[in-house]
Amino acid sequence: MKKFFSMLVIGSVLTLLVAGTMRAQEPGTVIRASIPFDFIVRGRTLPAGMYEITRISDEPVGLLIRSLDDKRDKAVFETEPVYNRKLARNDELVFHRYGESYFLSEILTASEDRGEELAPSHAERKLQHEVARNQMAPETVTVALN
Repeated sequence: MKKFFSMLVIGSVLTLLVAGTMRAQEPGTVIRASIPFDFIVRGRTLPAGMYEITRISDEPVGLLIRSLDDKRDKAVFETEPVYNRKLARNDELVFHRYGESYFLSEILTASEDRGEELAPSHAERKLQHEVARNQMAPETVTVALN
């Protein structure tokens, strides 16, 4: 019973951390996310797991994504602002999926009309062209953080 209570408390704390630390508006601010699939950022494949995304510079927005499971799994990338037509209800990570490959595409913050968009990598652009030739579109997969 004591172990169950401890796990419940840990789960609650993790939920509060995810909900409370999403804003990445200033350098050093942290976003935490559980990503249930392997994904690609700037040509680097990162395994499924728990991640921190930290803002490291402002213009263009420089971010660091780092695994909480294995500190060696990380990538530094830049984003550009993207203005949404509608406000996101939750803080979200948006991925483009081509078959079994997921590419991190956007980071959206709830109740803000602006998100952060990653430029497609060479590998993703190649897949985009291939999919377009087949008159298809990539699937968009969203991971809600709240």
